[in-house]
Amino acid sequence: MESRLDQVYRSVLLTKFFTKGWGTPSTLEKIIRLRKELGNREKAQRYGIPETKIILTKEEKQDNCTLINGEFKSPLAELVPGVLPPESVTAHFQAVLPHTWSGRWKPLVVHFAGTGDHFFWRRRTLMAKPMIKERNIGSIILENPYYGLRKPATQFRSSLHYVSDLFVMGAALILEAQLLMNWATRQGFGPLISHGISMGGHMAALAATSWTKPICLVPCLASTSASVTFCQGVMTRAINWKQLHEQYENNPDYKNKIWELLNSPEFSKETGASDQFIKDSFLSPQSNISLKYFRKLSTENRTSIEAFMFMRGLMDECTHLENFSSPLDPELIEIVAAKYDAYQPQGRVKPLEDLWRGSNIRFVEEGHVSSYLFHQNVFREAIYDSFNKYSLKYN
Repeated sequence: MESRLDQVYRSVLLTKFFTKGWGTPSTLEKIIRLRKELGNREKAQRYGIPETKIILTKEEKQDNCTLINGEFKSPLAELVPGVLPPESVTAHFQAVLPHTWSGRWKPLVVHFAGTGDHFFWRRRTLMAKPMIKERNIGSIILENPYYGLRKPATQFRSSLHYVSDLFVMGAALILEAQLLMNWATRQGFGPLISHGISMGGHMAALAATSWTKPICLVPCLASTSASVTFCQGVMTRAINWKQLHEQYENNPDYKNKIWELLNSPEFSKETGASDQFIKDSFLSPQSNISLKYFRKLSTENRTSIEAFMFMRGLMDECTHLENFSSPLDPELIEIVAAKYDAYQPQGRVKPLEDLWRGSNIRFVEEGHVSSYLFHQNVFREAIYDSFNKYSLKYN
């Protein structure tokens, strides 16, 4: 039974997603072709990240930690000029470090932001500072493109304008994380731990897939693909599907140029989709869409149902973790899932623990929102367990 709190919480939020539609076919094509390169760890290394771009802008001593702010130009701005909004070109981060280290290790968690997590304070307060107090573990908090200091002036809160913005964000964070992790390694930090909650957990997983060394990975309240989030969970209500249908119908490039680039590990474009697949994909209780309606579309307005499948295909192509290399040591992966998650409903795509054989999963007996609000300690414990496994295995 999915969480009622998740459904109520989502219903009162003002944030809408993809308010201007899909994004241009040219932007989608560019980011998909880059995704296909970044999805292969060996190919991703062609995009060597320069080592001299990080600028430290501020240092502040506090009671039990030192805060160091830094910035650098996102590598994506050079690889694919023009896809990032001007405000997002400069990446910002904050390191939260203990004053002194104990033992041979200097463990460092790279924190990725969940939906709506702007600036550094939330991750610093709920995760980074408690980890210094509990285990003397440091952190780097990376600001997402489109968020906080990197938010476009015309964007309302976390309301991404285009579907393509989500994929641009992911590509940027993969590249930015490689730059930051290389920098951290040169500074003597390690082991590195890639972590995030909800969307941040998925971004943490994407970053770990491109890293060329064993890395601790702790994705929390995340799914194998964002198609679960936007096509099945409560977030479906935050999307103007009618607008997406109309854009898809009015611009043949989406169907003629982009469809052929899409690879979903969950369905085949050639065989199409059965009623059961459509039901599993889009007819969750949150969507308020009936199977009768879809059957009517399939006979009277095929374009509309194709637009739904196009969304599923796009989300799987750009975010499905089976389209990326597996982290080098799955035994270092500690997954945290909410048993009654209505944002990331269980059983709708291949589970992370099946995709990464050897990883470990633990469940919080709550929904998505209550897990985030009341069980941050479980996320920290998973980080500690992953670090302990690393320290024993690579001692």
